[in-house]
Amino acid sequence: MTEPVILDGGPGDLDSVMAVMGDSFDPCFGEAWTAPQCAGLLPLPGVWLTLACVGTRVAGFAMARLVSDEAELLLLAVKRNQQGRGVGKMLLDAFVAASKARGAARLHLEVREGNHAVNLYSRAGFTQVGRRLNYYNGRDGQIYDALTLARSVP
Repeated sequence: MTEPVILDGGPGDLDSVMAVMGDSFDPCFGEAWTAPQCAGLLPLPGVWLTLACVGTRVAGFAMARLVSDEAELLLLAVKRNQQGRGVGKMLLDAFVAASKARGAARLHLEVREGNHAVNLYSRAGFTQVGRRLNYYNGRDGQIYDALTLARSVP
């Protein structure tokens, strides 16, 4: 199997981003963003997109932003058939490195409580610093909390 390659992305990659998001986010949890939400954010100052490509296909992506000296991981998604192969870790490591290069001192993210990615973030040094009650509205009417995680940049 071809090893994933990390590349910079941009607005022209929106179709690939949406395909990965559609494959990786279960709609029952209400976590996925819409194409207009992503398209509106990508051109803003301080926002960047990172792609993980296997061959010519996008296997995952991370979208982040920097405000002052704080970077926020807005989205991280990996296609289901690529999960468990280290693609998410590669994208998270790329986010940490890019944040550091851009001058971030602190990193933040939010994740649905119960999302298996919480383990990835914990292994990378993120700890829970808050909770947003009833943040995600699932398709079936179920409500889910968001965990706010943070860590310092080494």
